Amino acid sequence: MGARGELFTTEVYLDNRSYFFNVKENRTGDVFLQIVESKSRDGADADRHQIAIFAEDMQKFLQGMDTSLSFIEKDRKARAKARVAKKEEKKKIYKVRQTKQDDGIKRTGRVHVVSKRTTETEQKEN
Repeated sequence: MGARGELFTTEVYLDNRSYFFNVKENRTGDVFLQIVESKSRDGADADRHQIAIFAEDMQKFLQGMDTSLSFIEKDRKARAKARVAKKEEKKKIYKVRQTKQDDGIKRTGRVHVVSKRTTETEQKEN
């Protein structure tokens, strides 16, 4: 057994935080998991926070953690889907609808006005 009842330790280092997962045994022989977060503050001493989960409560703790992780994953997927749908909606607004009509008129997306007088005179000539 290591110093201060430590049985096992693993560490995770992130940008400005470190997490320590320590499996310990107290004086009465109870085994527990101690999670310590150490956060550096602008060159000063680090903020340290810790929680302890005893072995008999570990399954309930892990169930809560698993439920939370499932929610986070589902929420992340839903947000990504909403983001894609929003992009597609924007594309639909600006998308130009092209019709395939072959009536001899070149369509550029602008409004074409055809005078009734010219069509009437063309009909009379024919």
